[in-house]
Amino acid sequence: MLNPIWLNTFKTLVDLGHFTRTAEKLHMTQPGVSQQIQKLENACGHSLIKREKKSFELSEQGRVVYEYALKVAEGEANLIETLGFDNPYAGQCKLSCSGSLALQLYPPLLSLQQQHPQLSVQLEAAPNQKILHDLQSGNIDLGIVTHIPATGLYQSAIIGEETLCLVLPQGYENRDVTPEQLIECGLIDHPDAKHYLSLYFEQCGDKALAEMSPDDLPKSGYINQVNQILLPVAKGLGFTVLPESAVKNFPQRDELYIAQMAKQVKETLYLVQKRNRQLPARYQTVSRLLGGII
Repeated sequence: MLNPIWLNTFKTLVDLGHFTRTAEKLHMTQPGVSQQIQKLENACGHSLIKREKKSFELSEQGRVVYEYALKVAEGEANLIETLGFDNPYAGQCKLSCSGSLALQLYPPLLSLQQQHPQLSVQLEAAPNQKILHDLQSGNIDLGIVTHIPATGLYQSAIIGEETLCLVLPQGYENRDVTPEQLIECGLIDHPDAKHYLSLYFEQCGDKALAEMSPDDLPKSGYINQVNQILLPVAKGLGFTVLPESAVKNFPQRDELYIAQMAKQVKETLYLVQKRNRQLPARYQTVSRLLGGII
């Protein structure tokens, strides 16, 4: 194994390009720098630099050793960052939630990162099953889902609720919401539409809608980009059901009509992590922020 001190001296020399400045930075004498470079060359069995008066050039073997020294330095920096898990305002946070919730959460998360530049937030929009799979595989460390997962694999806590909205074109305002009206309008389908519709019909307090099945509705369109789902609704091409957070973030809200039903429909949100996984302190910072938003 190559001596890491010699490697660091060699890397510093190449970075600075000068023996004297290298000695000053490393608090060494210039002969001491030369001695460590010579020891590294002996250990490698090759000349690493070609001296030319006060300057030098790297040999081909020197370039290879320099690349290796860079990787060693990077690995050490990553290790130190990993070990610093108790710093609540530094390190990488990987989390996932639904697309509509991501629209609401991402701006405050970016503001948190601005306050603490050493904090890096990676947010992915995904459906429930992918979030749970990614938690198990280690692709993310924290997720927000809409049902309690298997307690043997995950630990979860209620973080809030999300209101579901039945959204129609603005022209449907002042008209009763009936099964016939929804069939006439047509569904703008999306990956979570069937789940949201089933929950909405069951809980909205309208007996006629409660007897409907989402499968009874003709589909007038489909889109899987959450920020685009309401666009065909605004153009009068159909209706859909989405969380309130998605509706609030839609720029053409004045072209939509939110149905007013007997009961509000709310979906419980759970903050989930892998069971027995001790998360770094920075996730507590993120969790507190999320709890204050949702």
